[in-house]
Amino acid sequence: MSAAKISKVRVYAVGPSDTQKWTWATNLPEQYLTNNIVRLYAEDGSEGFGGAISAAMNNYDLAIAELLRPAIRSLVGRLPSEREAVQLLVDDRGVQHSPQAAGAIDAAMWDLAGKQAGLPVYDLLGRMRTKMPCYASTPMLGSAQEYVDFVGELIEEGFRAIKFHCWCEYEKDREMVLAVHKKHGDKGIRFMLDTELRYTRDEALKMAQLLEELDYEWFEAPLHDTDLHGYAELRRKTNVKILPGGNYLLHPELMVKGLEMGCWSSMRCEPTFAGGLTGTNKVFHLASAFGMNVELQTWGYTLTQAAGLHLELSHGNCQYFELTVPYDAYEFGCLNPFRTDKDGFVSAPEGPGLGIEMDWDQIEAASILTFEDDGKNCKILKSPY
Repeated sequence: MSAAKISKVRVYAVGPSDTQKWTWATNLPEQYLTNNIVRLYAEDGSEGFGGAISAAMNNYDLAIAELLRPAIRSLVGRLPSEREAVQLLVDDRGVQHSPQAAGAIDAAMWDLAGKQAGLPVYDLLGRMRTKMPCYASTPMLGSAQEYVDFVGELIEEGFRAIKFHCWCEYEKDREMVLAVHKKHGDKGIRFMLDTELRYTRDEALKMAQLLEELDYEWFEAPLHDTDLHGYAELRRKTNVKILPGGNYLLHPELMVKGLEMGCWSSMRCEPTFAGGLTGTNKVFHLASAFGMNVELQTWGYTLTQAAGLHLELSHGNCQYFELTVPYDAYEFGCLNPFRTDKDGFVSAPEGPGLGIEMDWDQIEAASILTFEDDGKNCKILKSPY
């Protein structure tokens, strides 16, 4: 199929009202995750779509969709291969904007390019493999015993690696880590801990030393991403792998300083934050130049996770795919979501582009704000205002 230009763009801010809401730290209430979807229509009838999540307290967040409203007209008349040009245009608006807006556009353009070429995105990027070892990424649960029980369920599902989001309170987190180890520490499961940038340097060191003793795979986001000296000091004092949260140093130019200082054992970023697949692909190459892995953050809805999976399938310097559990809350509107197999792997979806099939009736029903632009007019199709 030859390339065809984009003729229309539609944006959905989707807020499913009946899905379970979770959080990942004591001082955060249950989070409302908006699924921000960019849907591209091409002149030949082909479509491409990409998504980015935004988390908010108390209600669904429409900020990403509103930031997309003035940006999407720039896509009309473009080929899906013009990703770099579009990204520069979206970024160069004289004001700061949330990176998820540009990330959702970029993912949609990759999806459309793959569909027009009849190839999966990981083939366009450069195929390395067709499946990835995955880890279950938990929400914050209510007690240490709930974590112990949930780990048992996840092992039954096939997971061979599990990462805990916890209270981010040192004593409670320590109790949970020890309880899980006592029950499951001899089962060959790889464990990780994520404390969401919330520990002091002293707490981070104490926990790192405990996790090293328990042979954890890695310790994630113990300190704020910008505390480069704290990360470098922590790595000097422990041998457990140390990873950043990956939400603040978003561009290779900002990451280089941390690499030069030896702050991290592996790099980490979220594709929709780090410039979509186009920008995150550069992060992989940067990490490779320093002999390091990139362990992507792919927490969220299936469409967002798909971008990360295709990137990992096209690179060798990554170890695991992050799969958000419990599944149901994050599979809304998707007809072919990701699940682990019995050996702890996630396979590439079938089909061209990102390979994700959407239930558009479900998406439209749960959309809070929907609009489209044909290059001449922006038409509001659904609005809460």
